[in-house]
Amino acid sequence: MLWPTPHLDTLLDLALAEDIGQGDVTSELTVPASARGRAALEARSALILCGRPVVDRLLVRFGAGAPTVEWHAEDGDHLAAGTNVAHFEGSLRHLLVLERTMLNFLQRMSGVATQARRYVDAVAGTRARIVDTRKTLPGWRVLDKYAVRVGGAHNHRAALDGGVLIKDNHLAAGGGITQTVRRARADAPHVLRIEVEVESLEGLAEAIAAGADVVLIDNFTPAQAAEAVALAAGRVVLEASGGITLANARAFAEAGVDVISVGALTHSVIAADLALEVVGA
Repeated sequence: MLWPTPHLDTLLDLALAEDIGQGDVTSELTVPASARGRAALEARSALILCGRPVVDRLLVRFGAGAPTVEWHAEDGDHLAAGTNVAHFEGSLRHLLVLERTMLNFLQRMSGVATQARRYVDAVAGTRARIVDTRKTLPGWRVLDKYAVRVGGAHNHRAALDGGVLIKDNHLAAGGGITQTVRRARADAPHVLRIEVEVESLEGLAEAIAAGADVVLIDNFTPAQAAEAVALAAGRVVLEASGGITLANARAFAEAGVDVISVGALTHSVIAADLALEVVGA
């Protein structure tokens, strides 16, 4: 579920304000104020739909006079090109004012969900779990991570307070794997697991000995990941990250890692192709 929150409402209000400015000059000059009609939302390419609750909330934030919407698909549905996704009805001026903002949310979120589903499908039948990262669009994290879940993948921590993840710069500043992990272990709340990033099998062995719960093997090859799985022997959760693509995700999964984190789910996603067309006036 994606619940309305003050943060989401602020984001929606900012999106409306930046696009509307002082008003839609073109629509005001070309469309009679009394004109009413319908517009159809269509999938122009195959995609996983995502963003329904955001559009519903956007219409609420727009206020009086917002169009009504009749949805024909749910978030998470796999839609073929040409699928009619929804119909909007109301003031044609308001439909045109809202067109781009609605599409911006739907296209990015559906793009993230579609990309996530591709990775999930790539590792189907293995135990590996596809997860996202914090490489999200600033201000959009809650939406990017919701879209990842809609696509069937899972979320890594949502923010810095969501878990202990000791990366290379922490190790450089903290005095190395053993010292840094033990310091974190001594002071961390009992509900937080300790994860540490390593770049070699030697680092993995040291992290296990220091008491890490999760080890992120960074920029390993699938063959090296298989060696890491054998070395860990189930003593820690193993997460593979760095250089993961659709072409090699299954090889990492078949190597036996538990988690595969993929920044590309959100940091360089291609927007899904959706369009809004006036179909009756």
